[in-house]
Amino acid sequence: MNVVASSRLIVSIVHMRILFLVALAIVAFALNSVLTRAALQGLETGAASFGLIRIVAGAAFLYFLVMKRQGVWAPKYRFWTTFSLALYVIGFSFAYLSLDAGLGALLLFAVVQLTLFAFAIITGERIGFFKWFGAGLAFSGVVVLVSPSSSVNLHFAPVALMICAAVGWGIYTALGRRSADPLRHTAENFVWAAPLALLVFLVMPDQLPVSAITLAVISGAFTSGLGYAIWYKVLPNLETSIAAILQLSVPVIAAGMGYFALGEIITFKFWVATGLVVAGTAVALWHSRTSP
Repeated sequence: MNVVASSRLIVSIVHMRILFLVALAIVAFALNSVLTRAALQGLETGAASFGLIRIVAGAAFLYFLVMKRQGVWAPKYRFWTTFSLALYVIGFSFAYLSLDAGLGALLLFAVVQLTLFAFAIITGERIGFFKWFGAGLAFSGVVVLVSPSSSVNLHFAPVALMICAAVGWGIYTALGRRSADPLRHTAENFVWAAPLALLVFLVMPDQLPVSAITLAVISGAFTSGLGYAIWYKVLPNLETSIAAILQLSVPVIAAGMGYFALGEIITFKFWVATGLVVAGTAVALWHSRTSP
């Protein structure tokens, strides 16, 4: 095998590894939606305690992993990543007490995409026609999937909370592209976000059933803690606009999981939306790889 062939093989292996990690992160995001829905569905309270347990569980698990790797360490405080993470988790939890799952997913990932595209424009990232077209196509799939009926009664508070959560996650994702040590930085963000979640809980104390506490721990330690660490790891390899587009697949995956785990109905509209999201993502990613 010559040098050129060896180099191409190495590059292909690296690309496959990145795609695998991206897929893991996207699945983790979808699982977070399903776990939160399962825990809070039908409850009138519990969002503050769910958010607190989720963040504390993530902080404890990640702190243990970092301690095992490098020994005693002092978590460094970063205001924007800490604040944006807490804003996302807390806003997400409270919004899903009132919003239906479809409308919540639409608001979340629509605003995340807008936030990341705005960040990309501000930082001077080139966004060509095919990226805009792919993003629009994928976004149209999300709209088809979660389009509300005329009977949906929108209330300002939950809508505003989900928009805040989406802006928080968009900022957290954009800043994550600069991380040189994803596991440690994610652990630090969770550790310092915990006091903010505790403050919210002290102001608005509530209770969760045991089953919901278990789901919050799973969400915090695994699908949030490890999922976000994996996402931070792959972000430096992704353009901000591509990261925005990829996340549009989360509502589709979450809907599929909801069908099997929560008994939600998948209609013809779901398959149409799946086709649009996959096609839009493929257009944007394909052009990104073939562009000079």
